[in-house]
Amino acid sequence: MKNPYRPIKAEVLDVIEETPTISTVRFKPEESITFATGQFVEITIPGVGEAPFTPSSKPSEKKVMEVTVMKVGKVTKKIHELKKGDVIGVRGPFGKGYPVDDFRDKEILVVGGGCGFAPLRSLMYELFHRSGQFKKLFFRGGCKTSKELVFKSEIDTWAERKDLDLKLTVDVGDSQWKGNTGVVTTILENIDMDCASGIAIICGPPIMMKFATKKALEMGFKEENIYLSMEKNMSCGIGKCGHCRLGTYYACKDGPVFTYDKIKNFSNIWD
Repeated sequence: MKNPYRPIKAEVLDVIEETPTISTVRFKPEESITFATGQFVEITIPGVGEAPFTPSSKPSEKKVMEVTVMKVGKVTKKIHELKKGDVIGVRGPFGKGYPVDDFRDKEILVVGGGCGFAPLRSLMYELFHRSGQFKKLFFRGGCKTSKELVFKSEIDTWAERKDLDLKLTVDVGDSQWKGNTGVVTTILENIDMDCASGIAIICGPPIMMKFATKKALEMGFKEENIYLSMEKNMSCGIGKCGHCRLGTYYACKDGPVFTYDKIKNFSNIWD
């Protein structure tokens, strides 16, 4: 059995600045790491520490992995300072991802906010890879300003796809922004889909997920068909530290992907 505590060495290939506070790190592990979309890995910065991140790259890409990281603390600051050729450590993958096989023949609504675009990028590429298996695919995404929109050039190519209905919004518009202005729930109106039998996938800051989930319920989605990525408080990755406790669950072991019906009665899910 693979030692879950042992990081695999990985060489940094590139660090791409997405926004002033978010960067994508491309790296090549010495050993192949296969992950399912929605699972996460632990990134180790030698001499500094480690932190969990859900890969933002395609699950089908076996040799190179990408994580998209917001600068919020000591480890993430060092990740932003990485250069090509630097060596980091990678543990994982851990947790349970999206059960994409269960989405076959369903209509799917993906809702992303801010930093939630990172894990959803991986999911979207998996859904694109399986194009034709789903009845309809919708993506609704929002961020605070147009300058904070990650993967902009990629998302522009998504908008050209025949199998995707895409709409974006920003909380505060500017002269460069031609789309909708308002929080992400403002673009969840009048979506032409069968919500009662559809799948809703929501990922982003807790406050955004709270109100997007409320909206999804109002739209008619069933609690067991609303998928949430509850990774905010994860730390060790293997259920030892207790930071990510959600009622009777550990987000790192039992998630980070949960359906709303499993966690709705726990008081701390949006903390």
